[in-house]
Amino acid sequence: MAKIITFGELMLRLQPYNYERFVQCDHVEFTFGGGEANVAVSLANYGMDAAYVTKLPTHAIGQAAVNSLRRYGVDTSKIVRGGDRVGIYFNEKGASQRGSVCIYDRAHSAIQQASREDFDWDKIFDGADWFHFTGITPALGANVVEICRDACKAAKARGIKISCDLNYRGKLWTRAQAREAMTDLCQYVDVCISNEEDAKDVFGIEAEATDIYGGSLNHEGYKSVAKQLADKFGFEKVAITLRESHSAFDNGWSAMLYDVASDEYCFSKKYDLHIIDRVGGGDSFGGGLIYSLLTGKSTQAAVEFAVAASALKHSIEGDYNMVTVAEVEKLAGGDGSGRIQR
Repeated sequence: MAKIITFGELMLRLQPYNYERFVQCDHVEFTFGGGEANVAVSLANYGMDAAYVTKLPTHAIGQAAVNSLRRYGVDTSKIVRGGDRVGIYFNEKGASQRGSVCIYDRAHSAIQQASREDFDWDKIFDGADWFHFTGITPALGANVVEICRDACKAAKARGIKISCDLNYRGKLWTRAQAREAMTDLCQYVDVCISNEEDAKDVFGIEAEATDIYGGSLNHEGYKSVAKQLADKFGFEKVAITLRESHSAFDNGWSAMLYDVASDEYCFSKKYDLHIIDRVGGGDSFGGGLIYSLLTGKSTQAAVEFAVAASALKHSIEGDYNMVTVAEVEKLAGGDGSGRIQR
């Protein structure tokens, strides 16, 4: 069984019930999530040995965060305990033509104030096959950029495959800050995951003749983006998720996977999604892609599995993608009827 390590910030998610706005809600739902944690849950649900690394306080909220991962089989033994705060994000679900709103309250969280000495990467990576992080984590501060660099160097020294989802968050850092940090970190990365906006925001690389808001995507443009990213950093593979936003509820969803060794560009089928919860949609794609690559799927089969996994996540409340390999393979194989299973 492959062993995957993911590293990032696990946050408390507070969300008004149903589709209420912040200003009208009287009570909120209380769950947990975070980019790399979401990936770990996906992989654990697929039967992989997935361990999550972060820093969390020892108090009850910190323990509740740890427990949210344990219940799905994620190895939490490598989580460092300490600090005072669990980061929070407030999520207001969009509806129809009203987009979702995310407000962060993560300053001074335990992981944001972590030090390089908190993490023994040689011990953490013992027996590991894969390391995953996202661009959200180094955005937490210069100290966390250093921690990510330490992790990447240690993983690379051990011959561990490294994947990174660029995940640009404009509320956390500027494009200039992101470009400086991610240009450094991406030199260690083997598999890059991006979307139609991240490559432009972080590296200034964009697809021509594409309008994501008008629902128009140019496949040739994305092939060019993937090729430019691979040439710039020496990536082995580049995955790009392709979202066509028609409304907060209705999106077109597909992806492309570029394999450098074979010079193969594979586009998945497109799913017309009616969305229940889009948070974690990209993370569920990343989890599906990592699973596919570790289990030896072809380039086409890998992108089909990853997109199907993510399509299913859009039907599930919360950050975590609670689906099985069999459910994903059924959808990837063509059964998207949604008929009741008896």
